[in-house]
Amino acid sequence: MTLDAKYADLRGILRDLESVAVAFSGGVDSTFMLQAAVDALGRDHVVAVTGRSPSVPQTDIDDALSMAKSIGATHVFLATDEFTNEDYLRNPTNRCYFCKTTLYTHMRQLIAERGLKAIVNGINADDLGDFRPGIQAAGEFGVRSPLAEVELTKGEIRELSRRFGLPTSEKPASPCLSSRVQYGERITPGKLRQIEAAEEFLHGLGIVECRVRHHETIARIEVPPRFLAQLVEPHTAARIDAHFRSLGYQYVTLDLRGFRSGSMNEVIAFGAVQPRL
Repeated sequence: MTLDAKYADLRGILRDLESVAVAFSGGVDSTFMLQAAVDALGRDHVVAVTGRSPSVPQTDIDDALSMAKSIGATHVFLATDEFTNEDYLRNPTNRCYFCKTTLYTHMRQLIAERGLKAIVNGINADDLGDFRPGIQAAGEFGVRSPLAEVELTKGEIRELSRRFGLPTSEKPASPCLSSRVQYGERITPGKLRQIEAAEEFLHGLGIVECRVRHHETIARIEVPPRFLAQLVEPHTAARIDAHFRSLGYQYVTLDLRGFRSGSMNEVIAFGAVQPRL
């Protein structure tokens, strides 16, 4: 199926839904989903909904605000309460299930209050082959995933985003801060602030794509291979080490395998015993 045909089918699904709340992070997929919804239904029948919690970096909150305004969509922030859920804080391998359950619970109340017909998210066809417990939560709440339904891949969404002139077309992925904490280590707001500050420091050095994986006293830095030489340059390495130590890390390491989306899931694949509810 051609890209134009997939987009036509996407518009058809959205028109059939009549009015939607879009689970909106301001990332590549949810921004395109919001743009498509406004294109298909008009601004009066679409609301962008962004969850606000300690797990969301402030830069992502700012990006979501800016993108919703640029598209012209009504935008609502919801204070989610996953940090009151002990199942989430224990950080099992299906942690995302509890986060999305909280988000969709709040969104279900919102669509009832506003008279909207459905909730849609930005799950794409590529996501269906990954370990994503949040997809289970979406299914339980009847949340639709129109991008996946028409089999749009990440690359195709970036291409369509370029056609729409969306600045997110080249934006790196930015999952929640909790995804940086090793499974089984308790999630706390303090750890997430530590991770956020560490990644902001790397961004300030021009490292536009990075992850600081949190292993209690150890920070494991992942960057694309093109940045590896920059980080091991003695002066830069010393600055990173000093700053990360000031944040509370005792050891600062550079992962020589480079940046890998979802690398915390590798311990699952290798069969390590991980807590899961």
